[in-house]
Amino acid sequence: MAGRRFEVADVVEVLQHWQAGQSVRHLARSLGVGRDRVRAIIGAATAAGLSPGEPLLTRQEWEARVPLLFVDRLAPTATEQRQELARFHEAIVAGLATNTAQTVWQRLHDEEGLRVSVRTFRRYVRERIPGGASTDQFTVRKEVTPPGEVAEIDYGRLGPWFDPLSQRRRVVNGFLMTLAFSRHVFVDPVLICDERSWVASHVAAFEFFGAVPAVLRIDNLKTGVLRPDLYDPKLNRAYAEMAEHYGVLIDPCRAGRPKDKPRVERAVPYVRDSYWRGRDFRGQVEMREGARQWSCGTAGARPHRTLPGSVLEVFQSVERPAMRPLPEESFEIAHWAKAKLHPDCQLQVGGRFFTAPHRHVGKQLDVCIGERVARIYDGGELVKTHLLRRGERRYVDPADYPETKVAFLLRTPAWCRHRATELGPAVVELVDELLGGPPHPLYLLRQAQAVIRLQESYSAERLEAACRRALTADGSYRTVKNILANSLDVVRDDGDTHISNAGAFLHGPQALLPEVTP
Repeated sequence: MAGRRFEVADVVEVLQHWQAGQSVRHLARSLGVGRDRVRAIIGAATAAGLSPGEPLLTRQEWEARVPLLFVDRLAPTATEQRQELARFHEAIVAGLATNTAQTVWQRLHDEEGLRVSVRTFRRYVRERIPGGASTDQFTVRKEVTPPGEVAEIDYGRLGPWFDPLSQRRRVVNGFLMTLAFSRHVFVDPVLICDERSWVASHVAAFEFFGAVPAVLRIDNLKTGVLRPDLYDPKLNRAYAEMAEHYGVLIDPCRAGRPKDKPRVERAVPYVRDSYWRGRDFRGQVEMREGARQWSCGTAGARPHRTLPGSVLEVFQSVERPAMRPLPEESFEIAHWAKAKLHPDCQLQVGGRFFTAPHRHVGKQLDVCIGERVARIYDGGELVKTHLLRRGERRYVDPADYPETKVAFLLRTPAWCRHRATELGPAVVELVDELLGGPPHPLYLLRQAQAVIRLQESYSAERLEAACRRALTADGSYRTVKNILANSLDVVRDDGDTHISNAGAFLHGPQALLPEVTP
């Protein structure tokens, strides 16, 4: 016979009055026992062949018969309970050093097979372990919230954790979302409490529940609320977009009023004690998996305080059908920021650089960085879009620069070499020397670009000849330009010398110094 266990004294008292001829209703009212419990006791006695018409039995005789009638449903005697608790005494003392009595009983009951009730366990702790049980706190019960209507959200400090990757201790906080009707709780351990983590925890909570509540009741955290106001709060832009995507209403609580969301406030110490304390995790992935298993297991199996069944059963049967379904498209988590566009047509957000059209230089622009795309807005106008690539920090579009400034970006070393091949081998050789010079390949890029640009003023033949002659000297852009400007690249038919209009002495060393023999 499955069900709740019976105390021997209660069974004997019910059977004595039943044998005296009292009805079930009268028994239940006079003894303070439920009618179903009275019927179960009488049914077991009737099945054993007993009836009210038999001679009255003494209490001792009934106590001898009761164990035979309820062999599977009798609760352990006080002596047996004490003996079992004494067997776990050391484990209880060790557990109370870091956790509450409720959590110690829960873990011993689930993992070690402890068979006593939590009330008996608390009584043992009060009597045998001084200072081991905390006093109960009483509060006024809030009104019943309709199923699927409200979810309460808060951050709670779980405790320190040694990170094996960074080899240092870090503080772990818990993102908690508690459904007000069923008390089902979602826990997401986080190391950084920033805007992106705040929104990502909401998305993970909705996926965990498989549905969305109508109202989110939150604190006035900067990650969610930029300006607290009872009537018109200003929400973070990314958080507001998330709420619009899922169709939920954000309802910030009054500042300094934690009782506006009492269910999640009460859940914080429970999560810290039952899930976190006394456990060790090897990484953040294991930490989150453990939190989800704890939410569906230990936290979900606890009995609901006002409704029949466990928290998880109430959620699955009543609350989840009343919640809104998830949207078909998943929400793309984005980060919003303001940044000034500098004279180099670039702005910086989160260690990454993005260009925007030069006409917006000096303005404060809104930047939305998503998972795949970065968008730049001037007010409500979309002015630039960049496709994000993994590991890349600079996103430069030459079209964002003025035409007078973009030439240096477009005329790359590869472009210079390609144009040189169209002008002649001497030009190729000179450009290769410029681009390969120390200390960096781009150090003399402007000179290589200027050499190629000379073909706009001179023919390819003259530029080739000038480069050939400049290679015998220093091979610089200035030398090539002077050769062309002074026509030193033009050779006479006999090939003896060059025609030049420069004021130089061109008659040879014999005419200048006749006494010197060559």
